[in-house]
Amino acid sequence: MAEREELGALLIPDMPPHLYLLSAFLAMEPVSSLMRLSRECGGGSVTLGVQEFVWKHCISRNAGKIHLPYLRSFVKKLIGEVEASREEVLDKLYEQYTEYIVMVKDDGLVQGESMARKSISFLFAHDLLELPSCPSSMRLVVPLQCSLNMLEGDTGCSVWPSSLLLSEFILCRSDIFSQRSCFEVGSGVGLVGICLNHVKAHKIILSDGDLSTLSNMKINLELNHIESKTELDGGTLQDLAAVSCIHLPWESAAEKKDQLQGLKLDIILAADVIYDPSCLPHLVHLLSILLNQTPASSAQHETASMKGLNPDHPTHDIYCEDTCEMQTLRKQPIAYIASVIRNEDTFNYFLKLAAEAGLGVVDVSKELRTPNLLPYMNSYERSKIHLFLVSY
Repeated sequence: MAEREELGALLIPDMPPHLYLLSAFLAMEPVSSLMRLSRECGGGSVTLGVQEFVWKHCISRNAGKIHLPYLRSFVKKLIGEVEASREEVLDKLYEQYTEYIVMVKDDGLVQGESMARKSISFLFAHDLLELPSCPSSMRLVVPLQCSLNMLEGDTGCSVWPSSLLLSEFILCRSDIFSQRSCFEVGSGVGLVGICLNHVKAHKIILSDGDLSTLSNMKINLELNHIESKTELDGGTLQDLAAVSCIHLPWESAAEKKDQLQGLKLDIILAADVIYDPSCLPHLVHLLSILLNQTPASSAQHETASMKGLNPDHPTHDIYCEDTCEMQTLRKQPIAYIASVIRNEDTFNYFLKLAAEAGLGVVDVSKELRTPNLLPYMNSYERSKIHLFLVSY
């Protein structure tokens, strides 16, 4: 991975770097990022104090939870750097590395292993206390069972960058989603749904077209102590629980049109769904169905910090007040789609199909910019992700 700006420059001054190191470790960030953070913790070198922290908080407390080859790679790199600087290596790290070598001899455990446990830690700016006394209310840690390699067909079980930004948006602007009825298209590992549950959305419907992804999503909800129901458990879409998972291939939307339009949704969400031209007609048709209904909160005002949006834009009724907050009285649901534009032609095709379907698409990335709750993630490039507001 190409070097970006030094991680040290990204540290919030009052945020303990040790918290960044632990968060990056739990999220299985690249080992090179862990090493930079380790040096930051030690004032430029991996001191004995840093090694003790790694042993106590990263290794000992997470035994059996972190992917073994990843652990081995990190400990090997840590020992190598300390030895190269001719500093003392903690004996326990030597012993642990030897144990890892035996456990993953000849990479035997790597063969056929496709999933691993990651934990995404959302850190809030007022999280100033040292570990481990940091109150849970000041940070949200989301464990997820994820695919190790999205290039081998497990795209639905990977944590995509846009789902991270959408999750930050939800957590930072809870007033938009609290007590609302929300539906996510292409929910993948379920991260967005877990964040919606955290901000107390009234109803959360997560969907995916792949049954194995749906099964993994249910596991992740259970990991986060969220009870959920799926239509596969019996019942109709109208019978679903407060948090539900449904099997919904985009091409089958027409068959379920009446049921989908009877859900009374307020907000539709999607992350990184604009990537395959052959799927876009089905995606736009699904969005049209979901957006063309009476929302649950149709008679209520919603307050959101949407500074800078054109109040005369035809896709929504917005009234801008002196406080720069928007009072929105919605007659139909709205959608938030987070996406990396990987191919301009594909994205323009999506815009063309959306326009033909009567959907307005507005880029609100700047207006709805959110604080960075994942500052320890060197692999997460927020600047490349767009947030779009979609509505009739």
